[in-house]
Amino acid sequence: QVQLVESGGGLVQAGDSLRVSCAASGRPFSVRPMAWFRQAPGKEREFVAAINWSGSSTDYSDSVKGRFTISRDNAKAPVLLQMNSLKPEDTAVYYCAAGDLYGTATREATRYDYWGQGTQVTVSS
Repeated sequence: QVQLVESGGGLVQAGDSLRVSCAASGRPFSVRPMAWFRQAPGKEREFVAAINWSGSSTDYSDSVKGRFTISRDNAKAPVLLQMNSLKPEDTAVYYCAAGDLYGTATREATRYDYWGQGTQVTVSS
């Protein structure tokens, strides 16, 4: 059974840092591109960051570039998202996603086959 499980969300104040993690079971995720998306109340799910299967290439949305860092540690968890200088507009449910084996990291949600249930991140002003 394929399963992605996010953890590390919570309530923080503006300017704080938070790290969310994504653990996987049931499939070899170490050779899949991974990404983080988020969905705020009343808004569509949006791309946040992606990393290719080898970890050599990353991509970020303009809204988080310079503040968020995506990385992977296949020994412990497929993908991590370090979030610094958090803003109230970062408040959302954060989802991790996994793509095809040896696939390309992309911003398109439809290119990801497996999704976690999400973890809530709330940033107060």
